[in-house]
Amino acid sequence: MQRRPSLLALAVLGLAPLGWHASALAQGEPLRVGFLTVRTGPLAAGGRQMEQGIQLLLKERGNMLAGRKVELVIADTGGNPAGAKTKTQELVEKEKVAVIIGPLATFEAIAIDDYILHAKVPLITPTSAAQNDLAQQKKNEYVIHAVGTAAQPTHVLGQWAAKKLGMKRIALIADDFAYGHEGAAGFFKAFEDNGGKGVQRLWPPLNVADYGNYISQLKQNVDGVYAGFAGTNGVRFLKQYKEYQLKPTVLGNPTAVDEGILALMGDEALGVYSASWYSAAIDTPDNRRFVDAVRGEYKVTPGFYTAGTYTASLWLEAALKLVNGRFEDKPAFVRALHQAKLASGPMGPIHLDEYGKPVLNIYVRKVERKDGQLVNTIVETFPEVSQFWTYEPKAFLAMPAYSRESPAARNLE
Repeated sequence: MQRRPSLLALAVLGLAPLGWHASALAQGEPLRVGFLTVRTGPLAAGGRQMEQGIQLLLKERGNMLAGRKVELVIADTGGNPAGAKTKTQELVEKEKVAVIIGPLATFEAIAIDDYILHAKVPLITPTSAAQNDLAQQKKNEYVIHAVGTAAQPTHVLGQWAAKKLGMKRIALIADDFAYGHEGAAGFFKAFEDNGGKGVQRLWPPLNVADYGNYISQLKQNVDGVYAGFAGTNGVRFLKQYKEYQLKPTVLGNPTAVDEGILALMGDEALGVYSASWYSAAIDTPDNRRFVDAVRGEYKVTPGFYTAGTYTASLWLEAALKLVNGRFEDKPAFVRALHQAKLASGPMGPIHLDEYGKPVLNIYVRKVERKDGQLVNTIVETFPEVSQFWTYEPKAFLAMPAYSRESPAARNLE
């Protein structure tokens, strides 16, 4: 029997087929994907959901993306900036990853931005981008945001509260870290620009043990309370809010009543409005299949973190397809990450604006009980929402970045 010579042998002999070159050898090498998650601390619940999102997609694809075998390297940041930077360096310098998905928290992404630019290893963020230079200005081409800024959904909610609910006065309470600040700022600006007044701002620490002291300070002569919480903080806040028998309607950021924690809540969550780029109630074939898959695999309902990380993985796959799996060509791969778009998926269509930030659907939701389960029913859908909402981009970019004190409070009492 005669054996056909391998491509490697042909290459050595200089007889490889026309168009075949050494990079074809790399097709057998795996794509090492770094994954920054949180397994310890108050944000660990979100980290667990992130892992479910990426693991599900890789299982569905047989650990292959665009014809390349994938090796996932998981790192626990501990949910803090120092840990995020240390683990990012380990992924790049020790594990030799070609791309990173993560981290969970905005302040972690800010902490590693300079290092990502220096290392020139692409980072795909699966949760809220910061509204500062990291998100607004296209300064770091190696950072790709698969989902929106912290203020993107809260802009919508702030305007909706003023226009649709007719609210005039709002008190705000939110976690005292970047994600909490920026989400509250987006709500604050849109609400006041549409005729409302933000009359109070409270900032409990991320690790606060008891919200009682803060809830007792909340003004009661308001139409609503904006609650901006991450991890399981929303669970504890809403339970104590009900215990204090406060009446104003609660309006939450995406994670305050996320599906990932609704199972831990009771009647205290009923009637809470929120806005997000995801709800398990999105009635599309892609999302119904996704929800069924997560429930089948993990016995939970997917939420913000699960869908965001699954979407970031879809984004990676879309970019790899544009370069036929050849991630070794880094300039082409980075260009593909910016050129990629998703025509469909659990969250709906997504594409990037000229600043490299996502344009996507935002869903206003209301917590209701259906078939004995708490769900985020969709009240209204706002298609193709950008980071700028209804604001003129140049004027928006010229404003001070959203923060704990910006926009300035004109109506505090």
